[in-house]
Amino acid sequence: MPRAKTDEAGPNPVDIYVGSKVKSRRLILGLSQEELAKAIGLTFQQVQKYERGTNRISVSRLVDICKVLKVQIDYFFDGSFSLSGKSGTRNLALKGFSDTKQEALEPDPLIKRDVMELVRAYSGIKNPQLKRQILEMAKAMSTSGADGKTL
Repeated sequence: MPRAKTDEAGPNPVDIYVGSKVKSRRLILGLSQEELAKAIGLTFQQVQKYERGTNRISVSRLVDICKVLKVQIDYFFDGSFSLSGKSGTRNLALKGFSDTKQEALEPDPLIKRDVMELVRAYSGIKNPQLKRQILEMAKAMSTSGADGKTL
C-alpha cells in the first residue's frame, strides 16, 4: 500500500509522534542523545533527527531503541494507533491526525525538563509510604491553589 501524501512539506505526523515518545522515554531514563546513539551504533545527530521526526525510524532500529530504553514496542503506539479494515483494506489511523488541516496539538507535557526531573526524583524514592505521601501532597497542592497563591 503506498504511503499517503500530505499537502504540507515536512515530517510525517506519525514519525513526529514516535520520535517524541523516544525523546520522552530517553529523558525519563536520564540518557543523553549521545548515550542512546552509542548504544544503538549511531551518531547523536541521527538520534536528534529521529526525535524530531525528520528521519523515519525503521522497525529494526525501533527494536534496538526498545532494548536500550527498556520498553516494549507497543510503548510507541500506546493505543493511539488502530488498524481498521474497510473492504478488505487496512488503514493506519493516528488519533489526533488526519488528512484535513487541524489545530496544532498540545505538546506532550512529559517532554518538559522539570517534569522529567520530578519523575526521576520520585522514581528514586524507595519508601512506598513516603511516595504515597508526596503524591497526595502534590494532588492537594494542584487542586487547592489553582491561582498559584498559598492558602
